Amino acid sequence: MEKIVIMEKGVGKRIDKFFAEEFFLYSRSEIVKKIKEGKVLLNGKEVKPKYILEEGDEVKIEDFSHEQKKLLPNEKIKIKIVFEDENILVINKPAGLQVHPSDYQQTDTLTNALLSKYSEITGVHDGSVDSYLRPGIVHRLDKDTSGVMVIAKSIEAFDELKKLFKSRHITKKYLAVVCGEVEQDNGVIEKPMARSAGFSKQIIARENTKTKIREATTHYAVIKRYEGYSLLEVVPKTGRMHQIRVHLASLNYPIVGDVIYGSKISSKIDKKIAERQLLHAKTLSFNLGEKHYKFSVKMPKDFKDFLDKLKEK
Repeated sequence: MEKIVIMEKGVGKRIDKFFAEEFFLYSRSEIVKKIKEGKVLLNGKEVKPKYILEEGDEVKIEDFSHEQKKLLPNEKIKIKIVFEDENILVINKPAGLQVHPSDYQQTDTLTNALLSKYSEITGVHDGSVDSYLRPGIVHRLDKDTSGVMVIAKSIEAFDELKKLFKSRHITKKYLAVVCGEVEQDNGVIEKPMARSAGFSKQIIARENTKTKIREATTHYAVIKRYEGYSLLEVVPKTGRMHQIRVHLASLNYPIVGDVIYGSKISSKIDKKIAERQLLHAKTLSFNLGEKHYKFSVKMPKDFKDFLDKLKEK
């Protein structure tokens, strides 16, 4: 049996939902079945799927790792390479491309594309649950977010980049088109975040929030205002899931095309249809070893096309 000790990442989550997130190629119903069959032991005892995990819980899992699904290369997906050397690969991820396989998408992801050209990254991961499905991946962009990403090609680079992201020594800058004319030229959003009750999305934490609360800070500056819209440069100081989208929506400036966090507001304001959320990672900079790296990618065509239709203030 494989043993997992629950750390910060899993605290406050139902055990079935936690493992449905960790084991990307298993559905939640499959996870629940395994728990009910006694293939998951919590602190040496059988557990119910609704158990809420606590820090330090010891979970033993049977027959998960032994049923690994094969990670297949996909040479049909073309990768836009910005830079590469023996340690890192920097790409411009297009919108619509999922970063790694999940229960719903197993072959048409960035990871599948990477393996078709860089088979050497197969063992570049931390050995955690299902990490073999994410070789070389040290950070992520949402499926419908475009822009610059760095991938580790060696285990040494993988470990160092993970440390840099964790210690917030990597600077990320984004472009975002939001609904509404942002009043302040610049600002800082400091609102802690937590998971929603269904764990499917993030929310601004409140006093009665049941899931773990995490600090979150986002800086923004207005690049240009349009009638009914604004183009922003956004710099997240923390790396919470969906952080930029949630923070901007909390100010009533949701990102154009964000159907999860902005649909109720943008449906009233946004009369021009965007095929995806208009969020783009434009710049990534960091120090690795004794070298300083800074990579920038241009505003994508759908951004420019959308803005060209707007009237400037």
